[in-house]
Amino acid sequence: MSRADWEVVIGLETHVQLSTQSKIFSGSSTAFGAEPNRQAAAIDIALPGVLPVLNRGAVERAIRFGLAIGAKVAPTSIFARKNYFYPDLPKGYQISQYELPVVQGGTITVQVGEGDKAYEKVIELTRAHLEEDAGKSLHEDFHGMSGIDLNRAGTPLLEIVTEPVMRSSDEAVAYARALHSLVRWIDISDGNMQEGSFRCDANVSVRKKGTEKLGTRREVKNLNSFRFLKEAIEAEIAYQIETLEDGGTIQQATVLFDPDAGETRAMRSKEDAQDYRYFPDPDLLPLVISDEWIARVKGELPELPAAKKARYQSELMLLPQDAEALTSSLDAATYFESTLAALRDIPEIPYQTQTPDVANAKHVANWIINNVAAALNREQLSFAESKVTPEQLAGLLANIFKSVISGNTARKVFDALWGGEGASADEVIEKQGLKQVTDLSAIEPIIDEVLAANQKSVEEFRAGKEKAFNALVGQVMKASKGKASPAQVNELLKRKLGG
Repeated sequence: MSRADWEVVIGLETHVQLSTQSKIFSGSSTAFGAEPNRQAAAIDIALPGVLPVLNRGAVERAIRFGLAIGAKVAPTSIFARKNYFYPDLPKGYQISQYELPVVQGGTITVQVGEGDKAYEKVIELTRAHLEEDAGKSLHEDFHGMSGIDLNRAGTPLLEIVTEPVMRSSDEAVAYARALHSLVRWIDISDGNMQEGSFRCDANVSVRKKGTEKLGTRREVKNLNSFRFLKEAIEAEIAYQIETLEDGGTIQQATVLFDPDAGETRAMRSKEDAQDYRYFPDPDLLPLVISDEWIARVKGELPELPAAKKARYQSELMLLPQDAEALTSSLDAATYFESTLAALRDIPEIPYQTQTPDVANAKHVANWIINNVAAALNREQLSFAESKVTPEQLAGLLANIFKSVISGNTARKVFDALWGGEGASADEVIEKQGLKQVTDLSAIEPIIDEVLAANQKSVEEFRAGKEKAFNALVGQVMKASKGKASPAQVNELLKRKLGG
């Protein structure tokens, strides 16, 4: 029996650290990187007699997320105590939400795959609830013992849970990427995976194709990169299929992924909800969210990725794949729109009958996707950290539009700007003598010399070989050291060849 005989069922639980400056029930800082146990208040370390006070900013971020995914924001939700015993949980319970979460339902639409095999999938969400993070156990540099750091204890989290609707690791990664982009877009989390601000748990099971009953799931915990998420799911799928085909059974369990070995390993048997003995926290009143509060938060939301993508296609006439790339993050969209705005302020650009933004959008998109993004990826930078600003890119494109430089020369100018060799495209062009030659009296003698030296190509062109013409254009550009205007070279060559 092969993999094709099995259907994979995946649901994700994602812990998103909310971007508040203080913890969810105390005034302690949430800043990353402090010395152990320097950011833990009395409530965080469970001293007797202390009471939690809910952070309003955490609630507002949960509302923002609920509105962004089209979910129901519950008018009343309840905090509960989730009871379990572990060294990094000094209270002996975690304050979370269970029966009445703050966000209920909602969807996120994702693009899966590339090219002809790409497709769109709607991922249904079950819930998103507020909770506090636990502390952290440290197992190094303690002379064979473990230490406990409670700096993270009480950090505000939004746990986002999907329905088990994903059928491959590719779908799971596409969803995780879309969610990661969204929480940063609406500014509820920095999404820093290295610092633990965005952590995924994958619930994976398999079943024979054609059957409706779900298989026994195993939960792969704390995956903090998209690569590890994909690799862990694939490893778990392989394990479960191999076990079942060998006549074994799958035991419900919590497992960890070992990226070095490329395999998942059971950590403990998986608990069910009743094992945690949830009950309403008597120290916290029900969370009541008014319609007025929801309306205010809704009015403060930025234009969401799906709406912006649709607008780029309808108003700016961008291709769907270009609009998708430019709305992959808020920083990318902001860079694109800032470049368009800067171009509007540059005079003497010929626009014919189109408005400036429509005329420029495709060119700007191409340069951002093919040049700026490539340079950012090479140096692992974000759009906010780009070494070429939107204003500099606009100046570069303006010089192309005004035929001051060619497309090939523009790439040299871009590289120079990226390397800090000039404050503007104009400065680089002037300093390096890259201005395009548009004077026909200067281009014509070069063309005459090329034609005289390449009679074979001339004869081949007149015999109907189009490639010969391109060869002649190349020779003219080479002779002019790339400075001749390609459009004028083409026009003048055709005129002289009678083409």
